[in-house]
Order: sequence, then C-alpha cells, then structure tokens
Amino acid sequence: MTGLAAAPQRGVPYSAHRDAAGTVELDLPPARLLRAVADGGELWVDIDANDRAQHALLEKVFGFHPLAVEDTLSPKTRVKLEEYGSYLFLVIRTARLDQSTADPYDLRTANLYCFLGPRSLVTVHSEPVRAVEEMQHRLATSPDLLGRGTEMIAHGVIDYAVDEYLPMVDQVDDLVDRLEERLFERYDERAIQEIFALKRLVVQLRRHLGPLREVLNVLTNRPHACIPAASQLYFRDVYDHTIRIVESLESVRDLLSSVLDTYLTQASNRMNRVMKQLTVVTTVALPLVVIGGIFGMNFDRIPMSHQPYGFFWAMGLMAALAGVLYWFLRTRRWI
Repeated sequence: MTGLAAAPQRGVPYSAHRDAAGTVELDLPPARLLRAVADGGELWVDIDANDRAQHALLEKVFGFHPLAVEDTLSPKTRVKLEEYGSYLFLVIRTARLDQSTADPYDLRTANLYCFLGPRSLVTVHSEPVRAVEEMQHRLATSPDLLGRGTEMIAHGVIDYAVDEYLPMVDQVDDLVDRLEERLFERYDERAIQEIFALKRLVVQLRRHLGPLREVLNVLTNRPHACIPAASQLYFRDVYDHTIRIVESLESVRDLLSSVLDTYLTQASNRMNRVMKQLTVVTTVALPLVVIGGIFGMNFDRIPMSHQPYGFFWAMGLMAALAGVLYWFLRTRRWI
C-alpha cells in the first residue's frame, strides 16, 4: 500500500484501488485510474464536484449516464435511488447543526452522490462530508476494508451519515426538556420563538430522513448485482437506525406539541389574571365615578354642595364604598 499523499493534486481525486494480488494504491492519477477501471479489482474514487477536471472523470473514465452526472451538479437534487443497468445511483443528504450562524437551530445540509457498481464506488460531493472523511481514515488505517467489497465502503459511508442524525436528535430532545422545565418554573414570552424554531428543525430533519428511509428500504429488500445478499444484512441495520431516528423525531414532535400547549395555557392563565385584576379595579372604581359624577353636576341645589365639609363627606363616602366592595370581593374569594 502506498502512503497517504500530503494533499491531493488538482484534477486528481482521492482514490483507493485494490488489485487481484491484494495491493492497495491511493490517489491514482487519471491515466492510472483508467487502467484500474479496465483491470478490475475493488476501486473507490471520491470526486470533488467543484473541481471540473475531477468531475469530468465521471463521463470520460467511468462513462456514467449524463442525467446522473447532471444531478451531481445540483445541490437541490432530491434523495433517491436510481438503477442504471450495471450500477446504482444514490443521492444521500447529510445534515448537521450550522455553527456559523447566530441561530442555534439552523441546519446545514449537503448532498452526497454515490455511483455503486459491482466492484467500484464513486462518491461525489461539493463540500466536505464527514462520513466520507471518516471512511477514508478507516481505510488508511485498515486497507483490508477494501477487500470486503466496495458495497461495504458504501455501507460505511451511509451508516456514518445516518448516525450523524442521532446526536442532533438527542440535542433537540435535551433542548425540549430544558424548555419544558423553564416553562414550568416561570412564564417566558420569548419561549414561543424557541418552540417554533425547534418545530421547524424537527420538520426539516424528518423531511430529510423520510426519503432516505425509503432508499435504504430498497437497498435492503431489492436484490441487485451490486449488493450481494450477505451485504444487504448490513444495510438492513442502517435501515433500522433510520427507523429509530424517525420514531425519536416523532416523540420529540409530540413533546413539542405538549410544550406549546403548556405555553398557551400559561399565556391564557396570565391573561385571565390580568383581566381579573382589571375587573376588580373597575368594580371598586365604579361607585367612585358615580358619586363624583353626581356631585359634579351643574345644579345649584346639590346636597352638601355648600357645606364647609361637603367635599370631605363625599371623599369619605367614596372610600367607605370602595372598602365595602373590596371586603365583599375578598369574602367571595373573587380576588
């Protein structure tokens, strides 16, 4: 096995080839890559879609269908599985929380395109994918992995991409639990923004995982020359992980609905308390307004209007009525 290159040259993609003798070569130049395709053996090539010279290898060296090659240039290509004769074309969406924005609930996604043949795997992506980097690291430390078949390399990449969703789901679950505890402690008007941000994040995760689950279901149950029956068992394990993550997201979504109901109940109770207090103030102030209006009428003969202490009698009457009303409301336990 040749050593790892310090940095791949422009136009030369990452590649790993294992010939019939078991010798593993890395980072083959295009001419050697063409011979490796013709000679056979297990071959994995990882292409940077931003490098035109590398991307041109998809048609010039591997002869993939132009429609599939065109899909690798579109970041909006949906998650899918298509069969092109002797190879399968897969689109997988990786996701992670975006740390470059101020919003902690922003999701950063990237498409990973896979061309899986009987003894070859070509991955294409336009930005770094941790699942690919992890598999390259494993292959560098254990070259024998390539001898198990390129479908197992594809399995390792897909498995790592699916497992990346697990910590995000756990993190969202923790955020929901903390939000619920905070709402039970005290009412927080800003919590509604976090609730809807979390709901949006859960919906996005489900939207990405739903199609991926269908792709893995096909890989698990539909026989194909690219994936032996023995290897399909491993894809079934990834499929089970996907189902578990989707079920966890369903639980988180239900819990978010419960948190939202709690928030709305608290908001309603708070509004009721405010209305109750305003009603008490209005009830107590009503007789004061009536008395003030009576003594403020523009008539000459109003009782006590010309008395030296008439004003104080009116104020005392107002205070007494207010006190009686307050005592009445307290005895009825309306306040």
